[in-house]
Amino acid sequence: MNAAKPASSWQLWMRSDEAHDARHARKHATHPWYLVIWLTGVDYFSTLGYQPGIALLAAGALAPVATAVLVAVTLLCALPVYVQVAGRSHAGLGSIAMLENLLPGWWGKFMVLVLLGFAMTDFVITMTLSASDAARHATENPYLHPLLGDAHLRITLVLLALLAAVFLKGFTEAIELATLVCVPYLVLNVVVLGRALMVVTSHPTLVLQWENALRAQGDWKHLALSAIILFPRLALGLSGFETGVSVMPLIRCAETDSNEINVQDRIRNTRKLLATAAVIMSLLLLVSSFVSVLLIPKEVYQEGGPASGRAIAYLAHEYLGNVFGSIYDLSTILVLWFAGASAMAGLLHLVPRYLPRIGLAPEWVAYARPLVLMLFGCNVVVTLIFRANVEAQAGAYATGVLVLMLSASLAAAISLWKEHSYALSIYCWGVAVVFAYTTAANVIERRDGIIIAGFFILFILIVSGVSRYWRSRELRVGGHRFRDPESERLWNKLTAEADRKVNMVPVGRPDLQARAARAAQLRKYYKVEGLLVFVHVRLLDNRSEFLSPLEITVTEEADHYLVQALQAVAKANAVAYLSQLLNPATIYLGLSRQNLMRQSFRYFLLGEGETGLMVYTILLHLWEGTPWEDQRPCLFLMSD
Repeated sequence: MNAAKPASSWQLWMRSDEAHDARHARKHATHPWYLVIWLTGVDYFSTLGYQPGIALLAAGALAPVATAVLVAVTLLCALPVYVQVAGRSHAGLGSIAMLENLLPGWWGKFMVLVLLGFAMTDFVITMTLSASDAARHATENPYLHPLLGDAHLRITLVLLALLAAVFLKGFTEAIELATLVCVPYLVLNVVVLGRALMVVTSHPTLVLQWENALRAQGDWKHLALSAIILFPRLALGLSGFETGVSVMPLIRCAETDSNEINVQDRIRNTRKLLATAAVIMSLLLLVSSFVSVLLIPKEVYQEGGPASGRAIAYLAHEYLGNVFGSIYDLSTILVLWFAGASAMAGLLHLVPRYLPRIGLAPEWVAYARPLVLMLFGCNVVVTLIFRANVEAQAGAYATGVLVLMLSASLAAAISLWKEHSYALSIYCWGVAVVFAYTTAANVIERRDGIIIAGFFILFILIVSGVSRYWRSRELRVGGHRFRDPESERLWNKLTAEADRKVNMVPVGRPDLQARAARAAQLRKYYKVEGLLVFVHVRLLDNRSEFLSPLEITVTEEADHYLVQALQAVAKANAVAYLSQLLNPATIYLGLSRQNLMRQSFRYFLLGEGETGLMVYTILLHLWEGTPWEDQRPCLFLMSD
């Protein structure tokens, strides 16, 4: 029997938010999709704060045409793909989980780690870029500029520190708060863009000047080709779809007659959310790029100019006055900060869902607070590297977004092909080609994104390997069940008779001849007395899993018992688990005497290896800190 180790003050602090999370889960409520849309909207719609300015800087007079290409990709590529993802991810797991299921084994785990690296790039840059743009809106405000001056970098770090402090204190997704932040922001954008359209219609020469600028660059074929080439620089406008799928559990749906969740109703509502968000964003992007290119002079939107990274805010101040412009700035700062909070919540939801479950992260990763501290450190490093420059971070952000969309299109294409929906599958393969081109073009032109993602991937791979090695001494069994009532009866008979001297003997083969030979050896050379219980373990086909419940079969022979454990992920861990349940007097462990390095890799990758030594190591680790030394079994390591 084992005693629980007392928790340190650090462990108590790490876990102190568990009670809050449990209380929140109990009172957790779902909401109509038209309210949940604002939770994903703070991530998606917040890009209006910087997307038009980035489009101007990247494409100049071609910005509206390139934005039209972006809108076409949004409605014809991203939206159809995520409609398929939503239909196969009603629990909000997203495309990463789909690929994990489609690619079982170590290839699936490796793919998850790589995609998590890109997801971390996406979410971390969302936090740093949003904070940087919020700081720019603050420092460029005419009322705040005399107070803040050029403290753009310091304000960005303060906003990130505030974000981390809020999550360390305890923060949960709030539909109401997202609605209060996002709805006024969209209303203010509509007012600004409406006023800008009025200015454009009252000055028709502006449109003529823009048309002349386009003609100067070539005919419509040349313009279309140029817009397609420039489109990857505008890929930030595609962010938000993965978040839209992740909020699926929050969407209210009709219950079935048995009071269970109506999955199809939730899928339909999620698809309404995705389509509505995509249409709203597409309209706002088209209008904002059109009025921005007509009304903002080139020298103003250049990097370092007053409209750089804040094109719509510049229009608000220019045509609606500084008071209204300041209100717009405040709303933009709030929605950008909340976008960072949404990204932080997304990572806190995503990382613990995958890595600790498959043994590729330390257990503390499952707790919010230490993960928040680690992410805050990443935010600070990234912000300092880019000097809080919005345009400089755009490439890294786009890389993370595009790779996730590429993975979603591949997951949808493979799933549809397996379901014999060949026409839709071919369409999704075509979408995958579009995103592959966009990703490749973005990486070739702006390599900082792939470099940052590479660091995250390398970090995750190293941590995962070390963690899998370090956690190999855990039992790695997710409970057990008996195959039939007779097995359960015999097991209870074994464990109930405490006065019987039970000897546990793990064997590689369960056949009667092998067991008889081993029993004869034990009684001859080790003078074994009492009941022999032979244990044979069968492994899962997928050895990359970290936890798995055992299926136990017990049979009684003339002078011994045979216990077979199926569906294990590692033989040594399953034997150690069964020994804890059986509480034998002795355990006789065989040694293969093969190359230990090769055996170590076999254990790490295949769950086999030198089982005897690993059982001994696992049990010693398990017994650390337990006072009942007299109740531990005697271990015999036998060389065959």
